[in-house]
Amino acid sequence: MKVTSISRKLLSRVLSLYFVLTLIVTGVQIFAEYFNAKSLINEELLQLEKTFSGSLTRAVWELNTQQAIDIAQGLVAIPLIKGIKVTDENNQVITQLGEVGEDQPFNYEESGKEQLQNMHSVSGRLFGHTFPLIFEFSGRTTQVGSVTLLSSNEVIFNRIEVGLYFLIGNAMVKTGALIFLFSLAFRKLLTEPLNELTDQINQLDLEDPEASKFHSVQYEKNELHILEDAYNNLIDELIQFKEKLAHAQVDLVNANNRLDEQNLLLEQEVAKKTSSLSTTMLKMEMQQRELLTQQEQLKAENNRRKQTELTLTQTNSDLKASVQELDKAQARLLDAEKMAVLGSLSAEVSHEINTPIGVSITSTSYLSDLLNKITEDIEKQSITKRGMEEFIANAHQSVNLLINNLTRASDLISSYKQVAVDQTSDKIRIVNVAKYIDEIIQSLHPKLKKTSHTIRVNCPDNIEIHVHAGAVAQIITNLVINSIIHGFEGINRGEIKIDVSYQNERLHLKYQDNGIGVDEKTLANIFDPFYTTKASEGGSGLGTHIIHSLVVDTLNGEISAASTPNEGLTFDIAFDNMK
Repeated sequence: MKVTSISRKLLSRVLSLYFVLTLIVTGVQIFAEYFNAKSLINEELLQLEKTFSGSLTRAVWELNTQQAIDIAQGLVAIPLIKGIKVTDENNQVITQLGEVGEDQPFNYEESGKEQLQNMHSVSGRLFGHTFPLIFEFSGRTTQVGSVTLLSSNEVIFNRIEVGLYFLIGNAMVKTGALIFLFSLAFRKLLTEPLNELTDQINQLDLEDPEASKFHSVQYEKNELHILEDAYNNLIDELIQFKEKLAHAQVDLVNANNRLDEQNLLLEQEVAKKTSSLSTTMLKMEMQQRELLTQQEQLKAENNRRKQTELTLTQTNSDLKASVQELDKAQARLLDAEKMAVLGSLSAEVSHEINTPIGVSITSTSYLSDLLNKITEDIEKQSITKRGMEEFIANAHQSVNLLINNLTRASDLISSYKQVAVDQTSDKIRIVNVAKYIDEIIQSLHPKLKKTSHTIRVNCPDNIEIHVHAGAVAQIITNLVINSIIHGFEGINRGEIKIDVSYQNERLHLKYQDNGIGVDEKTLANIFDPFYTTKASEGGSGLGTHIIHSLVVDTLNGEISAASTPNEGLTFDIAFDNMK
């Protein structure tokens, strides 16, 4: 039977998994580089729109075809641009240069973001941006045509070529180094110790079991050390059985000696006792045979116990390895769940910022048009007092609108930035609890604005403690999201209360919602990993388990939960100042 090396089999599985993960991560990084470069090119196309839309609009309005062609030729000369198409208001082509592909009609009636950024894919390798040519006259706007700027995948690949080579080379170097280190470690920690144990087992001498005991080849208390102890214990039991057998043989010799003495004393009664003596000899022979049979049975029992011990030791080793793999898998799932919450908040904040940024861009464009118009009036010396007053009023309105929306976006970004940095860092820092909770709730505003739920915080303004700020942010974020998803299911106007107190260098945080609550069975298992009542709806069962781990393991605190069905859910959390 061919012997399969455990270390080689385990090493091949570990390295196979790492190789697959490396391929996946490298592929994801390549796709990220591609889409990032494509996004930058789209931004450059938008910038070209801002730069040349005015001159192209005037050329098309004035029916100056040659000027439009000259501008188009200048744009095509830019390496970024692979093709350009300029059409009039009836969608008739004025000029078409470079690689254009299929016609892409422009719909001026698109709303909001699509009207400002009409990005589209022209063909498998071409993509571009179409924008309208809007001419303003006497306060009225008229679409005089449209322009399509096109780029291609060759431009993207030229920009990311060096980065792709670096990613692939880096993955190959790391994979090679890991194979070498794992091979060295497995040979040192598993293969060589097992070979030494095997050599000593093969040298077993039943005549001198004491000399066949294992001499420790491991200085650590591990499974191999346990195997050595079990084998040595078996040798000790074998030695004890041999000693018992020797004593039995001595007793047998003594019995024979006593029998001889009896024979000498009973020579005169030989005739009378012959029958009795023959019977006694037969019984002794039977006892001797039984003793030999017991000795054989004892050897067989020793061999059976030895085989059982080896089987149990191997099974125990396999079970411990499985438990370690399960622990690692659970840790990876916990990290993934934490990052999923942060990723969801990032998407919500990004979407929320788009509105004030879009309003700011529109206000800036409008203010720019006002400045251009007032500049033309000044140059023509046709400016009037009424026109100046209208310009000042409109300019003030645009500036106020711009300041308000940029301030709104800045506040949201500042709150989210601090919370996001803390959640990805284990750094202990001093925080003002009231202010920090406000920042966390501000970062959750994009998720809360879609609902009618409210959050009330009761926290003194002067509480400052040293703490893992990221753990506190993750706890409050998970609690609020858990209430929105589970606690307020079927409830339109939910209320969350957060009460904070600080005594004897210990912070106490009480979180309570007025949601549907949970029953006794769910409450008893609420902190267990993977326990969820929403498994059929995609629930992972890790939300409250992460909260428990952060409070107990990271903050060295305590947490308890209480609930009554239809009366909400309450969490009591307490932890010490970590200064």
